[in-house]
Amino acid sequence: MIVSRTPFRISFGGGGTDLPAYYSRYGGFIISAALNRYVYIALNRRFEDSIRVSYSQTEIVEGPDQVQHPIVREALRFLDLDDALEIVSIADLPANTGLGSSCSFTVGLLNALHALKREHVSLEELAEEACHLEIERLGEPIGKQDQYIAALGGITCLEIDREGGVRAAPASVPKEVLDELEERLLLFYTGLKRRASDVLEPQSRAAREDEPKVVSALHAIKDIGHEVQDSLERGELDRFGKLMDLHWQTKKNLSDRVTTDEVNRWYDLAMAGGALGGKLMGAGGGGFFMFYCPNGSKNEVRRALAAEGLKEVRFGIDFEGSKVLINL
Repeated sequence: MIVSRTPFRISFGGGGTDLPAYYSRYGGFIISAALNRYVYIALNRRFEDSIRVSYSQTEIVEGPDQVQHPIVREALRFLDLDDALEIVSIADLPANTGLGSSCSFTVGLLNALHALKREHVSLEELAEEACHLEIERLGEPIGKQDQYIAALGGITCLEIDREGGVRAAPASVPKEVLDELEERLLLFYTGLKRRASDVLEPQSRAAREDEPKVVSALHAIKDIGHEVQDSLERGELDRFGKLMDLHWQTKKNLSDRVTTDEVNRWYDLAMAGGALGGKLMGAGGGGFFMFYCPNGSKNEVRRALAAEGLKEVRFGIDFEGSKVLINL
């Protein structure tokens, strides 16, 4: 029996510049953090010569080619595993909500499968394998940040060159600043789900076609990412909060699918309650809202959004990344 644990993530700045359509021309920069909320993958040898996969539904099939779950199917093919396996996934938070769940699943699955084969791979290799599987083999119109943050954990900065090479480094955030940051961030579930690819595909197309409004917004978002890193490393947290607002206002220029009238109303309520800034996680369109609230404003923001039916999720930063918890 093998059990892996892999974190979800929240993005602080630079999101969207990790898409191939952008970084292949301009290079990308992202700063994100891993959450102490996780995807768990349990893996066991099966007595029968078949494969059982259990997620939101259950499949029992004769071999990898018959597996309907695309990530599981490609992971088994990629690592040349073909029979007598049972794979079960459990997650702390729902999928399709902007927290990188599919990439966390992919990284955690690969980690567990490598453990089964008694193969050691570095966390960076694990992230690159997940990118290869999702972007190249499955053709998903997604970027590279989610896989790296899920694998590495922490508050991590990613520089992506035009060839797609990634240089990852932890942000140098002092411990006392980190404690204050965790205290001042709030995360709320909107109840709205969407596939990231539905939002990212038109954005990627616009970047490939060099649409001025979208490319200009991505340039600005990359600059904001660098400023976010600087604000955190200097301990200027209120500046960080205001950068979140600037990021959100800029992000809305990427696509008409990023936000809705209802989402905008929730954002305005949080800002009226004292938040300095915030944004929808991931591509946008729904999922989780993160807000930065200076001291004294958190309860007012909580009351305002709770009255709208939004559910708060308490969290901290995960610094371990993807790991195998059990290997028996």
